[in-house]
This record gives sequence, structure tokens and C-alpha cells, in this order.
Amino acid sequence: MTEKLSTEAVFRGIDENYKRIRETVASAAVRSGRTPEEVRFMAVTKTVPPVFINHALSLGVDLIGENKVQELLSKLDSLQPPEVEKHLIGHLQTNKVAKILPHVSMIQSVDSVRLAEAIDKAAEKLGGKADILLEVNVGDEESKTGFPFDGFEENVYRIASFPHLRVRGIMTIPPFCEKKEDSRRFFCKVSKLFIDIKGKNIDNITMDTLSMGMSSDFEEAILEGATLVRVGTALFGGRRY
Repeated sequence: MTEKLSTEAVFRGIDENYKRIRETVASAAVRSGRTPEEVRFMAVTKTVPPVFINHALSLGVDLIGENKVQELLSKLDSLQPPEVEKHLIGHLQTNKVAKILPHVSMIQSVDSVRLAEAIDKAAEKLGGKADILLEVNVGDEESKTGFPFDGFEENVYRIASFPHLRVRGIMTIPPFCEKKEDSRRFFCKVSKLFIDIKGKNIDNITMDTLSMGMSSDFEEAILEGATLVRVGTALFGGRRY
């Protein structure tokens, strides 16, 4: 009985959080000169059991993101609906590309030409193309993966040559800022980079997705042009499962 009540309490929390997040996303989108429909909301499901993921899906969540290959694979059979769109958003090792590629519609965390090449080869074997985002380390932090901000465009051109990839845009995680407003300068910097590369009309570079903003700063990211925000803790609560 206690377990049931506990689950129901988590459900209620997810209900309230989802409503509040959707309202914040919609408001920020309008304030940035766009419609709410122009900003996608991703539920980040790291360490979240399928029972709570499925509850979020029942509310209207249509995109989930996982950080680790094995964790995503372990949840596939439990997701309802199983065809919900899934992205990999964490660091990916080249030797795990073939395992995950058939199960996700996008890999957001491409942080090296070597990884891009591995995805290209795996996509060729599957007989199609893989949608990817290129991760930029906007703060040039040693503790984070991603292409260096300086020289990013050079890597874009290199990866554009891979025939079995579609570069859909950029993903970033800015440095931690005590004040949420301070993160806006990093988001602004990446947004300008995104717009600049998009304007060059490079072959095989679509640039329709700017993935930035998480639980603590997704509103600021939207105000600076994010088209996709990645929210976990603000939706599911602290990782206490």
C-alpha cells in the first residue's frame, strides 16, 4: 500500500511539473518571438524507471533523451508507446555506435570527427542516414566533451563530407552559473554560431535544431533561440528512485 501511494505521489508531482514546464516553455517561446510549437520539449530519463517515464508519455511527452547506451537499451521493452521518439544525449563511445543507432532517431552528442565517422559507417551498414547534432563546448571546459568553440566551423565542414550523416544542428551544455541570467551569454554565443553556420547553406548541413537548456536554465535558453530543451529533474524530481 505504501509503495502504491508513493508511486501515486510521484505521478502527481510529474503532473504538476509537466504543466508548469509547458507553461514556461510556451511563455518563453512567445517572448522570444516564436510560437510554443517551435520549441520542442525533451524529457531526460536518466535513472528514471519506466513506470514514471510512461506516465510522462501519457501526459503528452513525445520525446525522451537518455545519457547511456545500456540504460536506454534496458528500457526499450518497457516503454509505452514503444515507438516514442528517442535521442541519445550523453557521451558515446565509438564501439557502442552500432548497438544504439537502430534504436534512436538522433544522436545529439557527437563530439569528435572520429565519432562522426563511426556513426557514418554504422548508418551505411543499416542502409540509411543518421541524424546528428554536433556538441560544442562553449565554455572550453576540460571536464566536458564537445568540439572547441574556436574552430568549430572547420569541423562542421569535415563532417559534412560524410555521406550517411545529416547534421541537424548544435547541442551545448554551458558552464554552471550561479545566476541563471549569466548563462544567457553562453546561449547567445552558441545561437549566433548556429545562425551563422545555417546561413552558409553548407551541403549536408540542415541546422534546424539548437538543443540547449536544461532543468535549471531552459527558460533562458529559449529566450536566446533554443529550439529544443532537455529537462529531467524539473519534470521527474530529484533522482531518488
